Amino acid sequence: MIKLENIVKMYPGSGVVLDEINLHIKAGEFVSIVGQSGAGKTTLVKLLIAEEKPSGGIIHIGDWDITTIGSSVVPFLRRQLGVIFQDFKLLPKKTVFENVAFALEVAGTSPRKIKQIVPPVLHIVGLGDKHDRYPNELSGGEQQRVVIARSLVHRPKVIIADEPTGNLDSINTAEIIEILKKINEFGTTVVLVTHNREVVNHLRRRVVTLADGKIINDEKEGKYIL
Repeated sequence: MIKLENIVKMYPGSGVVLDEINLHIKAGEFVSIVGQSGAGKTTLVKLLIAEEKPSGGIIHIGDWDITTIGSSVVPFLRRQLGVIFQDFKLLPKKTVFENVAFALEVAGTSPRKIKQIVPPVLHIVGLGDKHDRYPNELSGGEQQRVVIARSLVHRPKVIIADEPTGNLDSINTAEIIEILKKINEFGTTVVLVTHNREVVNHLRRRVVTLADGKIINDEKEGKYIL
């Protein structure tokens, strides 16, 4: 599903940020990518969503070689990926339903189909009864659920969650992780990028540890070792 081969990323003045990264994530896996600040996690996410290109190596996501695709193709790639960030980036003047629907509208989905797709997705994240609320009427955990719902509307094969619980308390964190586990049980590949040791150790799933731009550990049922 996701294959990184000999990935190198360099920035002028910063040197090598990622160095000879080789990583294979199979379809349906739930993988946590961990590491301390500066380890290269954020850069890796930017490469996976084609926000940036590697300085060397090849990245395959499904049938896509994303190291060679042009900028005009990137939006089509991102419909195959559900991306969840720490900051919610919700539209404040749109309701929960409208925020989720907006991702479909920009892709040209018909209003009739939007009405079919959005309610089941809101049900998955537990917001079926709050479809008419505005972001400022929701808790932080509920806002992140809207983000997750928005990431699901194109039925992505991969979810990339970059510090999705970074702004949440322990209760909301646990709820968000349970939703990601449920999504994974549907067959969706989940890549969780986090520094939260408690979350990773509770999951008992595969853990890939980065340090100084290198993979230093990769365990099937690992723990956050740093």
